[in-house]
Amino acid sequence: MTDWMYIVDYVLAGALLMMMAIGIVFSAFMPALSRWDKRYFITLFSLLFLCTVTCLLAILFWEDPTMAEAARIIYLLEDLLLSTPIFMPTLFLLHSCGEDFKTGALFKMAAALMGVYVATSIASPFTDIFYYVTEDNQFFRGTLWAVWLAPLGIIMILNIAALFRRRQKLSKKHFVALLTYLLPMTVAIIVHMFGTAELFIVSGMAFLAMMMFVLILSDNMAHYVKQQQEIAHQRTDIMALQMRPHFIYNTMMTIYYLCKQDADKAQQVTLDFTSYLRRNFAAIVSDHTVPFGDELEHTHAYLAVEQAQHEDNLFVEFDTPHTNFRVPPLTLQPLVENAIKHGMNPDGDPLHIYVKTRQTNSGSEIIVENDGPPFNPANDNEPHIALSNIRERLEMMCGGKLEILPRENGTTVILTVPKE
Repeated sequence: MTDWMYIVDYVLAGALLMMMAIGIVFSAFMPALSRWDKRYFITLFSLLFLCTVTCLLAILFWEDPTMAEAARIIYLLEDLLLSTPIFMPTLFLLHSCGEDFKTGALFKMAAALMGVYVATSIASPFTDIFYYVTEDNQFFRGTLWAVWLAPLGIIMILNIAALFRRRQKLSKKHFVALLTYLLPMTVAIIVHMFGTAELFIVSGMAFLAMMMFVLILSDNMAHYVKQQQEIAHQRTDIMALQMRPHFIYNTMMTIYYLCKQDADKAQQVTLDFTSYLRRNFAAIVSDHTVPFGDELEHTHAYLAVEQAQHEDNLFVEFDTPHTNFRVPPLTLQPLVENAIKHGMNPDGDPLHIYVKTRQTNSGSEIIVENDGPPFNPANDNEPHIALSNIRERLEMMCGGKLEILPRENGTTVILTVPKE
């Protein structure tokens, strides 16, 4: 080879080694990949790494008269390693389709062909019918060179046929990923039967394996994100179930005493409490946003019950001209409940709460203010948990955000909902 061809080969081999090392690291630490996929791609990239190393050594020993024996060993290792990335897509295809390796006809045929290739490769240093290396380290192909490589080409053709037969069992990205790897490599193996380009064969395998990895990773990432969203939905369902037990107990006791003191008021509180519970349970089973007007009605029902308990110690003002937007269920009522729980002081001044809405260029805002003590999560963990629950559901269901702004006298909570 000329000097510039050596330089190209060395640069290409170095790039391949770097790429395969990166593939091994990403495969090992990427959380979206399943355990089986991790093992598969770590093995695939490791084999391609070793295959690149043997190609690099073959270049170093190429046509050096003193390295004839070493070259024979390197060529044998190169031949054996080169076959493994040919066989591995068979395993990936069968696994992706949920088929058993040992009982499948595809696996048995591919394994038999691999056995033929490995046996002939091991025999190749002892015969010159496949290839041979002269005493002065000159490489020559034998008369049965193409026959020797034929099992690898047949394996690739069988894989492509099996892939199309099983395409209904695969996701679109899995199908494209496998086809992207198999089709060009089949052509490359057939070309290699009649030409010499070992390093370019390996580089093609490496690049195609990386493309396959990216496609499989993106598919698994989408599945991983969907799983995380489902987990988040489950968590929000649990969050939505959080109702303060003492609020229910206090309400029932208030109704109990009002039955003797003011039967009409007891009846009204019972209706308000029933409305509150009905809307609360409806929100628990909902996984979609609701009109803000529904949240307002829910909050009014809740406040009617609270004001029956606190009488002249609680005052709530609403300034909500803008209601034409949607929010996650159980958004406004828990904010107001949190403002009461955190700001109410039975022995202090009455608590004032202000609920406002306004339309902005980017969406809508809900503002809940109280004039109690400034909010400090370190002093009370329960309000902090309630606000975190609202923030998480808001971000997940409509891409909104929640801000807490402590003031000198009280706390302001601003909830931002972007335009749909």
